Amino acid sequence: MAGKLGNGEGTIRKRSDGRWEVRIVLKGGVRKSLYAKTRQEAARLLTQARRDREDGVTAFTDRQTVEQYLTTWLEATKASTTEVSSYIRIQFDVHRCLIPRLGSFQLTKLTAQQVQAFYGQMLGEGYAASTVKHMHTTLHDALQNALKLGLVRRNVADLVDPPRVLQREMDVLTEQQVRTLLDIVKGDRLEAVIVLALATGLRAGELMALRWRDVNLDGGVLQVRRTLKRVSHGYGFGRAKTKRSHRPIALPTMVTEALQKHHVAQLEERAQAKDAWQDLDLVFCNQIGQRLSRHTFQGYSWFGKMLRAAELPPVRFHDLRHTAATLLLARGVNVKVVSEMLGHSSISVTLTLYGHVLPHMQRDAAATMDDLLRG
Repeated sequence: MAGKLGNGEGTIRKRSDGRWEVRIVLKGGVRKSLYAKTRQEAARLLTQARRDREDGVTAFTDRQTVEQYLTTWLEATKASTTEVSSYIRIQFDVHRCLIPRLGSFQLTKLTAQQVQAFYGQMLGEGYAASTVKHMHTTLHDALQNALKLGLVRRNVADLVDPPRVLQREMDVLTEQQVRTLLDIVKGDRLEAVIVLALATGLRAGELMALRWRDVNLDGGVLQVRRTLKRVSHGYGFGRAKTKRSHRPIALPTMVTEALQKHHVAQLEERAQAKDAWQDLDLVFCNQIGQRLSRHTFQGYSWFGKMLRAAELPPVRFHDLRHTAATLLLARGVNVKVVSEMLGHSSISVTLTLYGHVLPHMQRDAAATMDDLLRG
């Protein structure tokens, strides 16, 4: 039994297996078949398909699942447009979280309620709010691409509130604690790492990737050009993610002196290592020239040992970056200068992170203006 509904309007027929088949020609001459259990359901599918065709949503009625779509999106779109470190994180979101819990749903029938329930499930299983929010970002990105391709009518992730992420309380060292740490590391083979981190706010990855060719000791300046990042086979050096991360940084005299002393000591290590030395031009390396282990800067390794010896709080190495920024702002250094030194993507990032330091600067500004107006 077949029902022809006019030229180009589509047909409905009953198959030998008992199902009802809808056939319609989409824009561009693409022929589409849809299937239903009853003729009434088939008629609804045909009406929807004709409406989609008029709206330009050529594949809206496709029965592909969320799993099928996410797998294709990940391999065909993200793999070629995303840095390895980011791609690995997105892969985790897709294969470990999104597909196991949302993958069986039909893409076109995924609802905001289902997505919201998924977020609640993830939080209930102990995932951090920041991790679930990243899953939301991944899902939203994928569905936005589906919307652009005409696979869905709307991005349901737009209708869902991701979990609110509370900003981690910042741990910074005081000026006195900074001096205590500098006293403890004095004479250590990696003393210059701490001095440079505290003076410039460089990230651990930037310190580990720094080369002597990027340092001008006579001019008192260094250029940040690389960082340590995730690659397909582990970790390697590469360009920093943003344009603002590539930046020149002026060096205090104390830093240039520490680096000069460090360079002399490194030349001595190189002479002792002889043929075992690997010339990677790294400012900070192990005893045979190889890059330092990432664990060097973690709490249970060298850095943690230095903190315990100085009887200081167990801050992260990254908190030295926060310490540098906080102390500079507290001393009245212009926030734009601090933002450029840290390599933030915009000054608003700096203001968001260190806004707690700025109120006293406003009081200082008010006092300055008072002096100016009073003559």
